Amino acid sequence: MTIVQRASELIGNTPLLELARTGTGTRLLLKLDHLNPTGSCKVRMARQMIDEAELEGRLRPGGHIVEPTSGNTGNGLALVALERGYRFTAVVDHHAAKEKLRMLRALGAELVFVENPPDGGVSSVQRRLVAARIAAENGAYHPDQHNHPGNGNGYAGLARELIGQLGDVDVLVAAIGTGGSLCGTARSLRAAGAGTRAVAVEPVGSIIFGGAPGIYHQTGAGSPAGFPVGDNVDRSVIDEAHRVSDSDAFAGARVVARRTGVLVGGTTGGAIHVALRRLYAYPAGSVVVVLCNDAGEKYLDSVYDDEWLRARGVLDELAHRRMERWFATYAASVRAATRDRTARPAPVAVGV
Repeated sequence: MTIVQRASELIGNTPLLELARTGTGTRLLLKLDHLNPTGSCKVRMARQMIDEAELEGRLRPGGHIVEPTSGNTGNGLALVALERGYRFTAVVDHHAAKEKLRMLRALGAELVFVENPPDGGVSSVQRRLVAARIAAENGAYHPDQHNHPGNGNGYAGLARELIGQLGDVDVLVAAIGTGGSLCGTARSLRAAGAGTRAVAVEPVGSIIFGGAPGIYHQTGAGSPAGFPVGDNVDRSVIDEAHRVSDSDAFAGARVVARRTGVLVGGTTGGAIHVALRRLYAYPAGSVVVVLCNDAGEKYLDSVYDDEWLRARGVLDELAHRRMERWFATYAASVRAATRDRTARPAPVAVGV
């Protein structure tokens, strides 16, 4: 057993869980990166952004960090800040999951709230403006995760883990928000020689790939109308882009919880929905990996609560049954392929 002195030393080396496989040998795997400290993959890039700021002299002992966040990046920054003696201010809104906000407070972060838009959407634009103002007024360091190169750089370790675990990754699927986890991981995989296809999943209502703007309830993914998409969304790395509704994303998370006992966040549910729906679209024998960006325990009073879903019109039993049907179809294809192999007569040796 390894004994560490800081929780951040436990970042990485997260396991893989097989969710499904097809009769053609394609596997769908979940990279359980929510098992990192703070329950999210975002702690990887939070540490990297602070490392780079220290190397560049932009953060000095006793410094102050301020960042707008929907929760996961903020919790990663809060962990690194408390370990290194920095003050941390998170600019948040009430769209964030309550458990994320409670965790921020538990880790010593100062919370500055902005009001949600009247239409019930997310306040990304306002949070960003407030964070920039606080940084200017207080001389604080504002990483700006949407544009900071340390965001994407923070996932080089995740790519190394996947190479070590699998040798190669044919398809990488992830929800996209800042773009760091998907683009940074895919870029590092390709640099290591993997022929990885990168698949981005955003909520219906997000405008990252030019869709019609609207209200969505998936937190930590997508960009609302009027929000400038940052540099870390590297379109040159992305091969496919898909949009998923709240109903389908949340059904994806809930069905996986009931089948495996693993609780994942709603945006991971959306990525699972897309990967499962398209599993036969990839060549036989493909290794398809979905990044689990955060833990579902943060959403027990939202994604996993029927009344919360009903109140927002996103509880869809048909979406749940569709997910179950896909799982059943792939399992049946494996059984059929196994029967075909065992029923096939052995080749007869022909004498000369």
